[in-house]
Amino acid sequence: MLLILGSSWYASVFLVVNAALGAGLLNFPDSYRQAGGVMIAVVIQAIFLVFVVFAILILAYCSDIKSTDTYQDVVLSVCGRNAQRLCAFVVMTYCFGTCITFLIIIGDQWEEFLLYIAKDVYCKEHPFYLDRISTICVTSFLFILPICFPKRIDFLKYPSMFGVVAILYVEILVFVKYFTYHQPPGPIKTKPDHFIDVFLVVPTICFAYQCHVSIIPIYSCMENRNLKEFSKTISCAMLLCIVTYTGTAVCGYLTFGENITSDILLSYDPDIWVIIAVILIAFKTYTTYPILLFCGRAALVSLWVDIRKMSLHEIEDSERNRRIIVTIVWFILTLLLAVFIPNIGVVIQILGAFAAVFIFIFPGMCMMSAVQNLVDDGIWTRRLKGEPQQ
Repeated sequence: MLLILGSSWYASVFLVVNAALGAGLLNFPDSYRQAGGVMIAVVIQAIFLVFVVFAILILAYCSDIKSTDTYQDVVLSVCGRNAQRLCAFVVMTYCFGTCITFLIIIGDQWEEFLLYIAKDVYCKEHPFYLDRISTICVTSFLFILPICFPKRIDFLKYPSMFGVVAILYVEILVFVKYFTYHQPPGPIKTKPDHFIDVFLVVPTICFAYQCHVSIIPIYSCMENRNLKEFSKTISCAMLLCIVTYTGTAVCGYLTFGENITSDILLSYDPDIWVIIAVILIAFKTYTTYPILLFCGRAALVSLWVDIRKMSLHEIEDSERNRRIIVTIVWFILTLLLAVFIPNIGVVIQILGAFAAVFIFIFPGMCMMSAVQNLVDDGIWTRRLKGEPQQ
């Protein structure tokens, strides 16, 4: 019998951070501009972070009730079949859109890289092999597709470590550029143009910190699966995310003001340090795409199995072929859509709404159902009376 060892709590930190830190980081400085300045955005971010962390712990607690290993199965175990079907559909849609965003980012980074190393050729001759479509397609087939097929997600803990390094480098770059960049910034907002503008940062915050879909697969792959160990993982991961997102957003926005773009790296004039960041972000994106594909694939398969009313034997027999087919179709569809969408800003606003569902709606439903089950079982009543547990 083959014994599969899980991830340690500190190795899981890299998986959580790699799932949370990504496309949202590049768009985060621009969200500060939309919200009306640094102070407003930081306050809104702090408020929402309380709910983000609380929702993660609720999901982990509920997953232990029946040892579930995907987000939608957690919802099934405590909220029922209809809620699970809705959840699976939303998870699938969100992961599909996020995968498209990752491929758009890859195209952005390659454009910046080619402008630096071969500006004349790229701008004047524009050969097909340097075209945005070609770079996205070729590099995605080479670097993403081969690592999308495995059945388990924890093998990505090693490339995830490099992904975290890439994000930290971008944070340092933005910080250094804030003190050394010589172009005058555009106007700096200190208050929103309209009160409603303060809520414009909410979709970006939700999208940026949304790792909830990936949390349960990561938790299920831990060597010591319990809330105490997982709390260490979440504490370290969230601390890294807060420092990185806030530092990058503040320095990035104050560097460019109203002139900032939806992708912070595209705001800078290309130099060797920016190009290193571009390469690292591209590498990080290559390793994060499979995590979201894994979660989206699991959601799609759960819907397919439910619709087909497949038996456990049928599910196990067709698992490998189904996994391969879904992976290939998913990859090709996201690739086709990514080459026609111009930037990440609009996509993130849409995905932020879906992310809010994972952070607020489903965890809230799970908490209410779990509490109701405890009350119905009489567990809390016996505890309050000091009676022995059954």
